[in-house]
Amino acid sequence: MNTFTVKAYGAESTTADLKEMNIDRRTVTAKDIEIEILYCGVCHSDLHTVRNDWGGSQYPVVPGHEIVGRITAVGSEVSKLKVGDLAAVGCMVDSCRTCDSCKQDLEQYCLNGFTGTYNGKDKHLGGHTFGGYSQKVVVDEHFVLKVPENLDLAAVAPLLCAGITTWSPLRHWKAGPDSKVAVVGLGGLGHMAIKLAKGLGAEVTLFSRTPGKTEDAKRLGADHIVISTDDEEMKSVAGKFDLIIDTVPYEHDVNPYMQTLTLNGTLVLVGFVGQFEEVKPSSVPMIFQRRSIAGSLIGGIAETQELLDFCGEHNIVSDIEVIKMQDINTAYERMLKSDVKYRFVIDMQSLQN
Repeated sequence: MNTFTVKAYGAESTTADLKEMNIDRRTVTAKDIEIEILYCGVCHSDLHTVRNDWGGSQYPVVPGHEIVGRITAVGSEVSKLKVGDLAAVGCMVDSCRTCDSCKQDLEQYCLNGFTGTYNGKDKHLGGHTFGGYSQKVVVDEHFVLKVPENLDLAAVAPLLCAGITTWSPLRHWKAGPDSKVAVVGLGGLGHMAIKLAKGLGAEVTLFSRTPGKTEDAKRLGADHIVISTDDEEMKSVAGKFDLIIDTVPYEHDVNPYMQTLTLNGTLVLVGFVGQFEEVKPSSVPMIFQRRSIAGSLIGGIAETQELLDFCGEHNIVSDIEVIKMQDINTAYERMLKSDVKYRFVIDMQSLQN
């Protein structure tokens, strides 16, 4: 297969800083779209993969799965988009497309495993896939999304992961004007959960451990803020919420939040991946009020397009800080300290220089 070379930023090992390197992209096949990457969001998953926190990282790692740009070439059978269109790519670049999950437009739950935008199995060139910290990307048209022209393009990028990760559970559990939705944690995911839940018409509450986030939460659209370390405040919202989106990325005690769910209410984990070892969830509030703890992973392609269209109609984007590609290592250190409101986005023009 023919290839071409582009500049990228990646890491050679678990302990190495990201640096400039060259990678190969395939030339477009009949169903492919080539995108010049204009902006790429920075996700915690990028850092976890670079540092092999989850195991299985393949080096060199070129992260980035919140990609927006402009189409520079299309294959002969592409009908969805054309050269010059704005386009986006999220966390997936392929799936089997034949299993029960894929047939339901739930490619993120592909029974044969979806192909990640980076660190996935490259079916075309062999080896593993490289992500959006690069000048260009080539992706099958099925996994390329249309971007509304009216939105700030840089601020669209985090919608491809932080946005869809919170949109999917809001839609699956049917959040709307009659819903009371709570969000645990105000970071990249949490701030999008508030904006999207509010956009859907829900009454939105932020659970925060400290009062310092009250003003920001209200600016983002929260109707109420509950300090989760205050027993009286927690008692005041007992049995209130239909849905809780829990965005906290580390192990934490979910038991206090379970008491705030309504009958049939659900707490959805979208941040923490792993075992609850120190404080295990109790079955008591689940059994006696038919409450649930569930999990949710990004969203399918159709659902992600629905999100982008919704954001275009309601003018919803992420709160971002734009950085140069050369500042990514500093951004990772700041991200570990939660020193960003609320998502870093790389201006890929900086890689052209």
